[in-house]
Amino acid sequence: MTPDRPLAPVLVGAYEDATAVFLHAARAVHEDRLDRHAPGEWSARQIIHHVADAEAQSYVRLRRLVAEPAGATIEAFDEAAWADSAALGYRDEPVASALALIAAVRARSAAVLRRLSDDDLARYGEHSESGRYTLARWLEVYTSHPREHAQQLEAAASRD
Repeated sequence: MTPDRPLAPVLVGAYEDATAVFLHAARAVHEDRLDRHAPGEWSARQIIHHVADAEAQSYVRLRRLVAEPAGATIEAFDEAAWADSAALGYRDEPVASALALIAAVRARSAAVLRRLSDDDLARYGEHSESGRYTLARWLEVYTSHPREHAQQLEAAASRD
């Protein structure tokens, strides 16, 4: 199904560019620098695992916004609790599968975006913490999120 007025290619391109920026930054972190960080900040390893989990959330959120009735619940998650959970492995799990998940989820979401129209940006759900959450907001968040974390990765990995 091709929309009459497809989503502006610049928006999809910016989303895809953000993916490339993050994956490039993450893959540039040498293994022996994955666990460096400033006091009170996440290590590169933790950042990568956080982005993987955030992308898994984004995948579900996008699909709910697209397929479910207006006002569907968009659940928040406690990022700090997930990062602190030993069972989730943010402090010691290898990052290869997290990077593969990020690449796959973002590729699948980009494919969805290419099938949307500009009119679809108004579709909305109700975020459990912040209220009305439009597809436009989703796109804004998940275009900026990996870029912000790419910068954090570079800073964390450069620590001595």
